[in-house]
Amino acid sequence: MTTTSESQSLAVARRRRRDRAAAPALTRYRGGSGQPLVLVHGLGLSWRSWRPVLETLEDRHDVVAIDLPGFGESEPLADGAAPTPTRLADAVESELDRLGLDAPALVGNSLGGWVALELARRGRAARAVVISPSGLESPLERALVIALNEQMRLRARFGAPLGQWLTGTALARMMLFGGLRSQPWRLSPDAAAGDLHDFGYSPGFQSTLRSTVATHAAMRLGEIDVPVRVAYGTLDLMLGVFTAPRFAAAIPRAELVPLLGVGHVPMLDDPELVAHTILDFTADADTPPRAAATRA
Repeated sequence: MTTTSESQSLAVARRRRRDRAAAPALTRYRGGSGQPLVLVHGLGLSWRSWRPVLETLEDRHDVVAIDLPGFGESEPLADGAAPTPTRLADAVESELDRLGLDAPALVGNSLGGWVALELARRGRAARAVVISPSGLESPLERALVIALNEQMRLRARFGAPLGQWLTGTALARMMLFGGLRSQPWRLSPDAAAGDLHDFGYSPGFQSTLRSTVATHAAMRLGEIDVPVRVAYGTLDLMLGVFTAPRFAAAIPRAELVPLLGVGHVPMLDDPELVAHTILDFTADADTPPRAAATRA
């Protein structure tokens, strides 16, 4: 006999399968060869935040970079659904199904790290590298992270219409992106204008901030049964220095790796350091991703 609780669980599972079948594609970039590696960006950004490390990663991996729902070129979740970490993971899981990837290596930054860990908990990752993952802030830290994000959003909202004119000098790029990167002057004016637009005009920004860091915490981390590398920038103003060790302590097979001299979104600060931090853990791993039974 099926209990009420079991019936409810089955109904949720069926609804998720229907949602996944109808979900739009999230992949915006694919290149390289080797074991599949999926990159998941952070709040307010897009797949383009990974561009400084793509070439190096592609030497060893079939690299997939996505835009989360409501960011970059991806539409928000259908029917106004709240973009909680669980629903964002559902959307990425649907994309893995569409691509025929059962359990690739996952790499996530900030909110993307939180989503990657949820997928790892579900058994959809062979291993994961999470860089300054969000989700384990204390109430005071949470308030600070929300305030910093809102400040950067407002700055980007006003700055985006001015595009390259505003981002043309290194000093301006330092002022605009100092909260995310330790070396924001390394952004090109074109890339900086693109980041301003992504951060200022992502339709999912407010609802995602409200449905993740503001109201939820990372849960059931002890159920993750794959190797995880938790990395953080030592100059991370978004408090990764404090939260990353909590993730490493909560995940049974996790290791903690500090990234010296870089910030919360470190791919541009030190591309070589970030790429090798990923590849040392994912390339030629002892546990390769399982092949999918079918391909969409």
